[in-house]
Amino acid sequence: MILDQNGNTSIITQEKVTVIELVKKVQALYPKFQNHNIIIALNTLGTFVKDDIVEFLELSNTHKASKHSFVIVSDKIDLDVVPDSIVVVPTLQEAHDIIEMEDMERDLGF
Repeated sequence: MILDQNGNTSIITQEKVTVIELVKKVQALYPKFQNHNIIIALNTLGTFVKDDIVEFLELSNTHKASKHSFVIVSDKIDLDVVPDSIVVVPTLQEAHDIIEMEDMERDLGF
């Protein structure tokens, strides 16, 4: 797991382990970046199914409840099967754009 800090955003990149192992690692290290927006970059891993992405649901909901963004980057999943409660985008740039929009919404009180 590679952790990169970019302003108030933590980018977590995974290259080798399974999604379940990654979720456990992120949960264990969560206090380190709980006050930042989080991007989980999964483009280097294989193909994903809905159940893989749903593994992040609890972590995503917890993080969003604390008024921070949680975005998954993967171009290897059919976005039509992803639940609406989890934000998944195909590129890192789109993840940054989503965070920027959500920051503006929070600033406006939405």
